[in-house]
Amino acid sequence: MKSVLVYYPFPLSENANSGSKLRPLEMKKAFHTWGTENGVNIIMISGTSDQRDQQFQQLLSSGKLDNLWFCYMENQTIPLWLTDPGHKPKRPFIDRKILRYLKQQNVPVGVFYRDVYWKFDHIYPLTGAKKKIMQSIYRIEEKFYEKYCDVIFLPSLEMGKYVDIDRKMTDLPPGGKERPIPAREKHEGPFKAIYVGAINGEDYGLSLMLDALMEANKESEICKLTIVCRQGEYEAADQANIEKIKELDIDVRHISGSELDSLYEEMDFAFIPRKCTEYQNFSMPVKLVEYLSNGLPIVATACDAQKRFLESNRYGVICEDNSSSMAEAIREMAESLEQYHANIEATFLKNHSWVARVEKVKASLAGEQS
Repeated sequence: MKSVLVYYPFPLSENANSGSKLRPLEMKKAFHTWGTENGVNIIMISGTSDQRDQQFQQLLSSGKLDNLWFCYMENQTIPLWLTDPGHKPKRPFIDRKILRYLKQQNVPVGVFYRDVYWKFDHIYPLTGAKKKIMQSIYRIEEKFYEKYCDVIFLPSLEMGKYVDIDRKMTDLPPGGKERPIPAREKHEGPFKAIYVGAINGEDYGLSLMLDALMEANKESEICKLTIVCRQGEYEAADQANIEKIKELDIDVRHISGSELDSLYEEMDFAFIPRKCTEYQNFSMPVKLVEYLSNGLPIVATACDAQKRFLESNRYGVICEDNSSSMAEAIREMAESLEQYHANIEATFLKNHSWVARVEKVKASLAGEQS
């Protein structure tokens, strides 16, 4: 039986309340599903540096790391040497020890490189000497992956030009979850749309979405909007936006989990109204695949990565990040809902599930070998 190593140089989160915490858990689950379906033994190493060291020694002495097929790993938004509690590693050289062993054994290694927010001054929160030190560590991490990895997996191809690693790069965006999608019967407007996420900060596009909705509904109401956000954010929101929300009779909820899943079933489509900044142009929102997992086509701004994904799969309508363009996109979505729903049902889970992401990892690292 072939064996594959999944290596996470950090402890897995028990409370996955963000995309960065959820992704490793979903990929772990998908690897085990894929392994069961294909007769492949999945070996896990994860945890603190001390735990990783112990796991590696046990696996090495038992012979379970002999003849590995390939290795998939992920990084976090902090350098891999600082993922222990308090950012103080007990075993600072364990990652080099493991990856050097894999290189000596000619095991292909691919790492999912999560983000480059530290390269953008307006996003990275540190300042002064601490910022310079941390950015130097990040650059060392890039060179570390260049030395030991064969393939760099990215949230989007567009992020590649910001990654200083001279290795093959390919995209590995978030995957979709398999869940029952209710049949959505054809009906006349007003159609129900949803936005889930942050509302404070110009880049998230709340004001843009509200102005577009006002314009689209000017002659007759074609869209009713529900916003799902944190209560604290709503209470701190710009007063002008609060007034627009009330004027447009928008339903505001502060829910998650099963309540949100139930709400998705009532909706016709969703919004991603982000402003098209340099950083947003290469980001792949987790909410994009969450909406699609629930069968919802998307009205989204023309940020490069999400535009390419939605247009190439015909899962939604793209608009410029101005209200008139988005208003037109709302009208277009209302006219073509059935076709977008059909496209999602036909291809989304087949091509973009988490297991499909594992298949892409295998193809990138092991080619057509079986």
